[in-house]
Amino acid sequence: MKTIAILCGGGPAPGINTVVATVTKVFLKAGYRVLGIHEGYKGLFTDHPEVEELTFEKADQIYTRGGSLIKMSRFKPKDEDFSCTFFLRYQVKLLVTIGGDDTASTANRLTKYLVENHIPIQNIHVPKTIDNDLPLPEGVPTFGFMSAKEMGMNIAKVVKAEAATTQNWYILMSMGREAGHLAYEIGKGIQSAMIIIPEMFSGLKITMDRVIRLIVSAMIKRRILGQKSGVVVISEGIFHFLQEEDIAASGIVFGQDAHGHPELSDVGKAYILNKIVRNCLEKYGLTIISRPVEVGYSLRCVDPCGFDLTYCTTLGIGVKKLYEAGCSGCMVAVDVHQNVIPVYLQEVEDENGKIPPRMVNMQREEVKSTFSEMIYYLTKADREEASHYLSVPEYFEWENIMK
Repeated sequence: MKTIAILCGGGPAPGINTVVATVTKVFLKAGYRVLGIHEGYKGLFTDHPEVEELTFEKADQIYTRGGSLIKMSRFKPKDEDFSCTFFLRYQVKLLVTIGGDDTASTANRLTKYLVENHIPIQNIHVPKTIDNDLPLPEGVPTFGFMSAKEMGMNIAKVVKAEAATTQNWYILMSMGREAGHLAYEIGKGIQSAMIIIPEMFSGLKITMDRVIRLIVSAMIKRRILGQKSGVVVISEGIFHFLQEEDIAASGIVFGQDAHGHPELSDVGKAYILNKIVRNCLEKYGLTIISRPVEVGYSLRCVDPCGFDLTYCTTLGIGVKKLYEAGCSGCMVAVDVHQNVIPVYLQEVEDENGKIPPRMVNMQREEVKSTFSEMIYYLTKADREEASHYLSVPEYFEWENIMK
């Protein structure tokens, strides 16, 4: 019987079940058998895979739910792990992979393996991540991002109300392994006092010193304007770019995940950063209280929002459309008119065959105006008033921090 198989790699994101349910329904209607492969690529290339046959009933039960019916894994196979055993055993015609940049990079290598070994199996990738960092057309999000942004903003709004009520500051750390999309959108949405993302440094070395100075700069600027509270939204991706000496000096010890990336979940980054900020405030005799908040895992398994429900349905239908068109080795995507298009992985891979992350475009007018008009920082014009709080106010001026 003609079969398609679906696997999910990486971490959860809202909308996975919607994609799985949609793909299941459209292929069952066309007379295919649909299998879910548990534990991602680990399950695909093991001798004893855990496989679940998907039905209309299961699809109806899960399509609006957060989480994933298909168990996930971060296992990253080496080229020598690739095998056609599973495909031949189950007569698979199409492998649907759901995941982020690492899952996509493996799908890219797997597609090349299938072609080189003349194995007639198509591979279509569905771009999933709350980080919004896969190279899709400008303005087109990865699925799960909108739901995570909505929940993250709801949390951040409460944190901002808490800050204003208690006249304190909050350091809110948002998920985002390298790219700062989620932190940027949450920060803009709540009109936070400062947004700190890797992309804003534009080639400058990201250091803990620069990050701390930006936070203190926002605090003092707000004081000058008569405001004693605020929220700083920071992307955890800044830790990805810190130098070893910076990390060592902060007391942070990172392990590595299955893909060799720093395991950013191992430590309370907001807690560590807040501790360094408070040490700086104490050094200058500033009586400002700051508190840490982490916004991460609580976003990944929320129920998908209305946008993601319709978007993921479109992507699921799009998988079948691309399959029937003979496409393989591609991501299913939409253009600005919501027309389904393929984005071929080979066309966006880097020199090592990996799929590079899409970063926040700092040259976009909307982004530039947010950083120039909405966040708070000291300038040379504030120096006299800032000197009432800081013995060396110029050290905390934007122009000196970002040069």
